Amino acid sequence: MPAKSKAQQKAAGAALAAKRGDISKSDLKGASRDMAEGMTEKELTDLASTKHKGKPEHVGGR
Repeated sequence: MPAKSKAQQKAAGAALAAKRGDISKSDLKGASRDMAEGMTEKELTDLASTKHKGKPEHVGGR
């Protein structure tokens, strides 16, 4: 599943780093913390490796 925005891609990258032990999970905030707890390393890799050319910074939602 590709990331829909640059912000989602960045959050996935941070969550992936925490899951791999490169950074502390306590350093994560918001969406990246939720992603680290609820997604597998493969899912996070797929999100974080999405090309961000042409992606919006944020996607309106909620």
